[in-house]
Amino acid sequence: MQLAGINSEQYIFSDRYMNLKWVKIFCGVRQLSISALTLAWVMVLLPVTTHAHSQHKGSNTDRQEIEASSLPKEAKETLRLIMRGGPFPFPRDGVVFGNFEKRLPKKQRGFYHEYTVITPGVRSRGARRIVCGQPAPCYYSDDHYQTFKLIRE
Repeated sequence: MQLAGINSEQYIFSDRYMNLKWVKIFCGVRQLSISALTLAWVMVLLPVTTHAHSQHKGSNTDRQEIEASSLPKEAKETLRLIMRGGPFPFPRDGVVFGNFEKRLPKKQRGFYHEYTVITPGVRSRGARRIVCGQPAPCYYSDDHYQTFKLIRE
């Protein structure tokens, strides 16, 4: 398909590089109007601002809290094991949690460690975790690190 001298393969843009390429191709079209040039730059900048907004939206800037006594009984048991130093039911319990999505306060690598909270009826590790700083604080996640609640003693 041709669109003003641009074939459909050139029109496809899925990332910023492709958007810049599309703008260069588009700017080569004869008698380019100011509104078309503006539209072209909006198409370049829109994915960048949308990406930044989606990153902020996923962060826990308004972090919730939960009392240790309000945790599910399996999470209470995991917290008890953490305080005792084990033994833990899963080999990955106690490994370093990278905090790559920066949903927890920024600390040096190796500060956070993750522990599995057993989920009844699930054969795998499930989605529930407790992540603790060394030595504190601890956070509970019931959705595989998407959100965290600060555990209050």
